[in-house]
Amino acid sequence: MEEKLVLTEEWDKTFPKSDKVNHRKVTFHNRYGITLAADLYEPKNVDGKLAAIAVCGPFGAVKEQASGLYAQTMAERGFLTIAFDPSFTGESGGNPRYVASPDINTEDFQAAVDFLSVQDNVDPEKIGIIGICGWGGMAINAAAIDTRIKATVASTMYDMTRVNAKGYFDAEDSEEARHEKRVALNAQRTEDYKNGTYALAGGVVDPLPEDAPFFVKDYYDYYKTDRGYHKRSLNSNGGWNVTSSLSFLNMPILQYADEIRSAVLLIHGEKAHSCYFSKDAYAMLKGDNKELMIIPDAVHTDLYDRTDVIPFDKMVEFFNKNM
Repeated sequence: MEEKLVLTEEWDKTFPKSDKVNHRKVTFHNRYGITLAADLYEPKNVDGKLAAIAVCGPFGAVKEQASGLYAQTMAERGFLTIAFDPSFTGESGGNPRYVASPDINTEDFQAAVDFLSVQDNVDPEKIGIIGICGWGGMAINAAAIDTRIKATVASTMYDMTRVNAKGYFDAEDSEEARHEKRVALNAQRTEDYKNGTYALAGGVVDPLPEDAPFFVKDYYDYYKTDRGYHKRSLNSNGGWNVTSSLSFLNMPILQYADEIRSAVLLIHGEKAHSCYFSKDAYAMLKGDNKELMIIPDAVHTDLYDRTDVIPFDKMVEFFNKNM
């Protein structure tokens, strides 16, 4: 039985509503019985069966932020789209709250494909996905397992399992560093169990320290300002559960990325601290239907909401060609 979700009906996005698309809230369930909440966008005055795209990310964001902007914009370009909140976050169901999982979050994309596949106005042979930031990695992972996905875009991608297990730029890639993380996280498990609650890791640091590295300032500029703040966004507020990192330490994604036969487009900013994730993922991909697009001068969050930077024309061309 599906959980009953309470969904807001007001337009509470970080971007303006388009008059070119119809918008409504929908729900669907994943294979673990968790009900997911999504915004569905469809182009106005279009008949017949449409190509469809499911969008999610960034990691710790909600569908009212970047994923919704991508979904609405792609609907303006003729696709039926959904932007969904992952399990345990935003308006989606699942308890405990604010936990992530490399398995369940990959499944969330597959559940979105389930939903799109049975819509009357969707061509089930023309379904693609877009993952932003940490959900870029999940999107590639989903493409590796789900043959119904005909085309995948990973924008400003993170591999969350790699960064948790090895640190940024793999600077903590040692048994000793991982052991220290395991000790701390398992001590936190005991505390959480004693307390009957899950301690939160905290979202983007606020106030911003003067000596914060650039990428932290980059996140602050998005999540903690009027540009991208949202009351349900983990990064804008209290963050994930501290112990969310545990499964990411133990279960790397992208193990079979080299076996993806469908089309993949990786998009990344040249000056993003995270650009190495896309370059390395691209090196794993095989076949002549894989592309890496580097955006000159762009930083990580430019691809969250800068409509003058996000290459929507390229994405439209990519999906039209490969779906």
